[in-house]
Amino acid sequence: MADEEYEEELGEDGDEARPPRLRLSRRGVVVLVALGALLVGSLAWTVFFSSALDVRRVAVQGLDSGRLTQDEVERALGATARGPLARVDLDRARAEVAKVPRVAQVEVWRGWPHTLRVKVTERRAVAAVRADDGRFVQVDAQGVEFATEPQPPSGVPVVALQLAQPALDALPVIDRPALVRSAVTVAAGLPPDVAKQAGSLTVYSYDDIRLQLASGATVRWGSAEDTPRKSRVLTALLGRKASNYDVSAPDAPAVSG
Repeated sequence: MADEEYEEELGEDGDEARPPRLRLSRRGVVVLVALGALLVGSLAWTVFFSSALDVRRVAVQGLDSGRLTQDEVERALGATARGPLARVDLDRARAEVAKVPRVAQVEVWRGWPHTLRVKVTERRAVAAVRADDGRFVQVDAQGVEFATEPQPPSGVPVVALQLAQPALDALPVIDRPALVRSAVTVAAGLPPDVAKQAGSLTVYSYDDIRLQLASGATVRWGSAEDTPRKSRVLTALLGRKASNYDVSAPDAPAVSG
């Protein structure tokens, strides 16, 4: 009896019977492909064209100084930060924010589902230059003028030109902007502790720049050349109380008064 039951489970050629394979008709394949395309199309429309994933918020990081505001960044973005988040042109958004004078660097990325994220690095003033109208132009370490205010920012020297006759005669070769850039180079190279004590940087000529400290002491800097080394020498000299420090020749510095 058992043998008869076993034979019933075998096919005509003696193989064990197998369940029938599921085969889709051509029409079924077409239907599945159409459904898949419809699903992908619906998803693409939702992401790229519908308002379901629109930009609803701009999150800005790096507003540390209190001078640059969220509103300024959003105004710079303008229409770039509207519509579906997936369609925001990130390169254009970066370029628009980079036009804001106080912005030194900017990163932009998508924060799904509705946030455009912006990270800015603000420019930091290393010097202030008195303008003809009496206001002060703030300049960063790269020499970029990025803000003008009635008063200079605290903790940075004010650059002034008091050109001696030889410097005036040399203006066709070394003009006023070049002289200001030299002073800014010196300001950018000052150690933080010294920069906080700096009251003014006066340019008498290309190779005669002098730093006035808040204590009243004067530092004869010379030219802007070799500023990093002069800064190190001055830091060491400030341990000695004096009214005059001379680092114009850093290999032979002098202290007096």
